[in-house]
Amino acid sequence: MSVLVLRLAGPLQSWGSSARFARRTTETAPTKSGVIGLLAGALGRERDADLSDLAALRFGVRIDQPGTRIADLQTAHHADTDRSMPLSHRFYLADAVFLAAVQGEDALIDRLHAAVRAPVFLPYLGRRSCPPSLPIDLGVHPGSDLRKVLEEQAWCASDWYRRRHHRDTETLSVLIEAEPGDGQAEYSQRDQPITFDPRHRRYALRNVSVTTVTPTPDHDPTQLLDGA
Repeated sequence: MSVLVLRLAGPLQSWGSSARFARRTTETAPTKSGVIGLLAGALGRERDADLSDLAALRFGVRIDQPGTRIADLQTAHHADTDRSMPLSHRFYLADAVFLAAVQGEDALIDRLHAAVRAPVFLPYLGRRSCPPSLPIDLGVHPGSDLRKVLEEQAWCASDWYRRRHHRDTETLSVLIEAEPGDGQAEYSQRDQPITFDPRHRRYALRNVSVTTVTPTPDHDPTQLLDGA
């Protein structure tokens, strides 16, 4: 088993798991359905393609920089009739940084790694209007445990965020997909993808366990300067 690690950073992100109609909310961290959609797009799969191999991957995410939730009111016109559509409320996370990881068989993880380095469809952070600001590929860890990889990765927060918090005892939340029979799950989330077919999108519940880890930032001598 191998683990593929992705850095998800951008001006805006939006990871909905229960968004409906004119109110499009976002979760506080990337959803499994959103990241699997990113990977499926990188492979070049159409929305009605079989997802069973990707859905079987174990998923986890670490919140390195939680960002700020913002709301946007949007209007639109019907492409054919030019009639005004209902006003929609869309929510985003601004200036957030996450580490997401998937664990699975070596051959599949290697294919996904190659795909994110040369994607067929460009990746986006939950919505097409939210492109990443940095390369998302952070490499593959062969023979590794998902939780251990996420706990040991260096802190990927923005420089300004680390300078602001370097005197604090920062802890990062790690959200790990609970394995069957694991009694440590804190909550369930409906983001286990079954199909992305726009005619009948379907998602199942997924159990999630939560832990915290103290980050290990890269050495930055400017953090010691009060005026940095």
